[in-house]
Amino acid sequence: MTRPLLHTLAQLIGATSQSLSRHPRRIMGGLGVLLLGTGVTAFGIAPLAPDASNIPVHQVIEALNAPAQADLDALAASPLTAAPMVLFRTEATRRDDTAQSLLQRLGVPDSTAQAFLRNDPLARQLLQSGRAGRLVSVEATDRHELLRLTARWLSADESNFTRLVVEKSDSGVLNSRLEQGALTASTRLASGTIRSSLFAATDAANIPEPIAIQLAEMFSSNIDFRRDLRQGDRFSVVYESLEADGESLRTGRVLSAEFVNDGTEHEAVWFEEPGQKGGYYGFDGQSARRYYLASPLEFSRVSSGYGIRFHPITGGRKAHMGVDYAAPTGTPVRTIGDGTVEFAGVQRGYGNVIYVRHRNNQVTVYAHLSRIGVRQGQRVGQGDFIGAVGTTGASTGPHLHLEFRDNGVHVDPLSIARQSESIPVSPALRQRFDAVAQMQRLQLDAAASIQQASAQ
Repeated sequence: MTRPLLHTLAQLIGATSQSLSRHPRRIMGGLGVLLLGTGVTAFGIAPLAPDASNIPVHQVIEALNAPAQADLDALAASPLTAAPMVLFRTEATRRDDTAQSLLQRLGVPDSTAQAFLRNDPLARQLLQSGRAGRLVSVEATDRHELLRLTARWLSADESNFTRLVVEKSDSGVLNSRLEQGALTASTRLASGTIRSSLFAATDAANIPEPIAIQLAEMFSSNIDFRRDLRQGDRFSVVYESLEADGESLRTGRVLSAEFVNDGTEHEAVWFEEPGQKGGYYGFDGQSARRYYLASPLEFSRVSSGYGIRFHPITGGRKAHMGVDYAAPTGTPVRTIGDGTVEFAGVQRGYGNVIYVRHRNNQVTVYAHLSRIGVRQGQRVGQGDFIGAVGTTGASTGPHLHLEFRDNGVHVDPLSIARQSESIPVSPALRQRFDAVAQMQRLQLDAAASIQQASAQ
């Protein structure tokens, strides 16, 4: 571009800028008209598309090779087209289940399969004696005909499991077989917070009841779960789940646990010395197991405490020299410490009663039993079951009366467990214990983090 032309363009831009500042509305209006006119002009001169009716039409014909019949047969037999739809479903058996009701609930209204479950000797074991809670899985066709049924349940000793398999053969006939398998242990983590009671908190955390009972047992020497719990107390637990083919059939042992009660931490970890009975210890190596248990029953309520009370039979105030545990008749009773059975039989107002002599001339008395399960002179270990709750002798209802005598002097049994000493891990096994405790410490921290994450 030449220098005179640039000069002229600069003058034009300057003049336009001055005019715009003096008469903005006029200038903008003129530009609008100019643009509108340009748009109309552009519309007017835009070329029109050709008429579709005038476009020539050409017909193209090509020959296609039809597939051979063998190819069509192979396509029809391919997995994509020939595989039938298989339906899967799982249900738990109920106490009143029949073969028909179970299969109907599983979505398999197969009359042939129903008759097979009713009549086959092996298949009939699935629903015998009203067994409830057994998980049953089925595979069925899209016509709801049974292809395969699998169920698992614990063996009599609960150390193994039985697997029932019912399946249809290639010829369409149902067959059954029973298989035995070993339970495998896996580790589960859980945690919870006390809002009202221990069992309400464990239910909210989906912790099985046997684990909740173990949790109470572990800390019963330090925490009175009937009176000492506070809202906001929290706990974490690591426990075993015993499984069959990945399905949990029952719980095992609590491996470690932590309970914070009213700001005080209580911890326990399971450790089993080779050739000796295992037990719970603190993470410092001190045994959480004391010489005496806090209760002869598994976490039952105390109905009448030690001391002066109103006697329910004779009337009036009278010293109650033991503790009464209300429980249904037949509830197992266990000895609270190692010892020897000194007496087992019937005695005056005690009814069926057992005396167990422990160390240092200490004796425990278990009265009003419905059944005696030990004999005089027999050695018993802490936690061994010795009889069953009843209402024999001078009793107004089923309960266990427990007494503790120290050199012939009655002592409150509820205070004995807390006062009895604990036993530390032997020095020779301390290194092995520390390794177990360290691993359990990590798992407990992970269990606690589950609760924190859910709260956030």
